[in-house]
Amino acid sequence: MATKTAAYDYVVVGAGSAGCVLAGRLSEQPDTSVLFLEAGKPDEKREISIPAAFSELFKTEYDWEYYTEPQSAMNGRELYWPRGKTLGGSSSINAMIYIRGHARDYDEWAALGNDGWGYEDVLPYFKRNEDFRPGKKSSLLGRTKGSRADEEYHGTDGPLAVSNPQSPHPLSETFVEAAVEAGYDRNPDFNGDTQAGVGTYHLTQRDGKRHSAADAYLEPALDRRNLTVETGAQATEIRFDGDRATGVEFQQDGSDLYAEATEEVIVSAGAVNSPQLLLLSGIGDPEHLAEHDIEPTAELPGVGRNLQDHLFSFVVYETTESETLDDAGRVRDLAKFFLLKRGLLTSNVGEAGGFVRTDPDLDAPDLQFHFAPGYFMNHGFDNPADGHGLSLGATQLRPKSRGRISLQSADPFDDPAIDPNYLDAETDLEVLVEGVKRGREIMQADAFDEVRGEEVWPGEDVRTDEEIAEHVRETAHTVYHPVGTCKMGDDDMAVVDDRLRVHGVDGLRVVDASVMPTLTGGNTNAPTMMIAEKVVDMIREDW
Repeated sequence: MATKTAAYDYVVVGAGSAGCVLAGRLSEQPDTSVLFLEAGKPDEKREISIPAAFSELFKTEYDWEYYTEPQSAMNGRELYWPRGKTLGGSSSINAMIYIRGHARDYDEWAALGNDGWGYEDVLPYFKRNEDFRPGKKSSLLGRTKGSRADEEYHGTDGPLAVSNPQSPHPLSETFVEAAVEAGYDRNPDFNGDTQAGVGTYHLTQRDGKRHSAADAYLEPALDRRNLTVETGAQATEIRFDGDRATGVEFQQDGSDLYAEATEEVIVSAGAVNSPQLLLLSGIGDPEHLAEHDIEPTAELPGVGRNLQDHLFSFVVYETTESETLDDAGRVRDLAKFFLLKRGLLTSNVGEAGGFVRTDPDLDAPDLQFHFAPGYFMNHGFDNPADGHGLSLGATQLRPKSRGRISLQSADPFDDPAIDPNYLDAETDLEVLVEGVKRGREIMQADAFDEVRGEEVWPGEDVRTDEEIAEHVRETAHTVYHPVGTCKMGDDDMAVVDDRLRVHGVDGLRVVDASVMPTLTGGNTNAPTMMIAEKVVDMIREDW
């Protein structure tokens, strides 16, 4: 029997990008009490603040370290999925790229029956979230020094610091030159009036350091008496009285505890753990629940379904450049980072990239590039021990394949089964093959001639489309963007309505990337925080 701790107006489960927004915003009202539960530890590890060190957090205690089920279309591989397990969630271990996606992504959400989620509806929340300070820009990238934010598209008073790279590597500028040679336009702002083109990415950084959702929203709120933050507290079940959610059971320091929610339980545990918690609480497909002897609370067959994710497929070259991110971490790099807030360690690794159409008739780009001035092979685990590299990842932005999150057991401490069903749709593979071919064209442009060495991936002997497809199947990995497993909508497979209230029960919402009905065209951290910003207004209206 769980021991009751206290009653709160809101119990928020999960301290990731969305959860931090909710905890920070809801506790702005002094008469509203909020309990914030996070399974991981506080975000105190030094590497969290050092942008270039993000992959050093993989497979540590700050990572859930998930693996997929064997993927039949990827030679049976079980792919590694890092997910943040600390305050800030994945915003504390990600590559800090701030991309909102294309306007048509949100107009599609609205067209699917989700009122208030069109691009014009969500833009004000992106701006409310953002403290955009572009900083000085290299003229080589098509921007002028001292450039200011475009107020039509950017906010400058929000909690989240967004900026251009503090010390962009010269090779990132070389990539932009090469992509322009290959026929793509320069784009100074992927979050402005057009997404297509190439340039450097906006980053969630302040003064060269990571600025996570916890830094932006939670840290300023920690002294509020109406906000209680519990780390090392893993939610195990949502408790109900009839069809109303009344609180959350969780385990902390070996004790089974229960916290009451007088207004709402808000699940913000991400695209993996949110559906897992709903299923453990009896919300899902009755047949699946019966397999694990879980009594159904609400029949929602869509829980865990509709899983979508982006895949990387890389083109990698050796380089004759004498200093790349492969060197980062020397004493002089640490000194430059901590004393001057500059240098290699400020790099988010994927500093530059772009968005392109594989078919000019498409209404939005379907391919994204991430360029790294260093080796980035298999999440960085397979980088050569010696030498210097250049890496260009191609991503199919709108995959047609759909997967599933399901339970392996009724034990909340067992990992769920993750089956993204990668490359089930043939078009997903076709776009990635085209991406590798276009990536090669960029890397073979004249701008790289003086620094380009031998091709490492796919390798000079890989020439035909089928050979490239095999390279994709064998080496591609997640871009860390799972969404959709508690999708918003009003169809039979929808889990939440357009106010993110769980269908069939009261007092329960899901607020995170799992509610996205379709995957946005780009990195997903910014859209996730936008969703939470928007829902805060809905919660205040409802209560």
